Amino acid sequence: MTSYETHVGGNASVGEMARAVRRAVFIEEQGVDEADEMDEKDEVATHVVITDDGEPVATARFRLVEATTVRIERVAVLDAYRGEGLGAEVMDIAESRARERGATSAFLHGQLRVAAFYERLGYETDGEQFEEAGIPHVEMVKSLD
Repeated sequence: MTSYETHVGGNASVGEMARAVRRAVFIEEQGVDEADEMDEKDEVATHVVITDDGEPVATARFRLVEATTVRIERVAVLDAYRGEGLGAEVMDIAESRARERGATSAFLHGQLRVAAFYERLGYETDGEQFEEAGIPHVEMVKSLD
């Protein structure tokens, strides 16, 4: 039986778990440069991590960039855990915690190949396609009201 546990915070241990998932997904799987992926925003972001028997398997981070606007970033789920709803779960937790801090809107830069995932969560594309770390992205927005 799978036993998932959720961790939320800005402390070093939650950040380390988040970076482990991001390293596997973005750096090793997708070929993103480590300098682009592991940035200084980790220190000011709140991380959401889901673990399976103590091992980190899914993550997202969020930051209030304005008083009522949250930016959700670095959403990642290990390959073996995709399709189990963990991406939606980390998004829901990030949005809920951001609402608690006064956010009424959210935005993210979603990889084009997974834009439909964010659309299912209520996000809408805002603008044209662009590249980030050599990967096609779109900005997406959602009201949190």
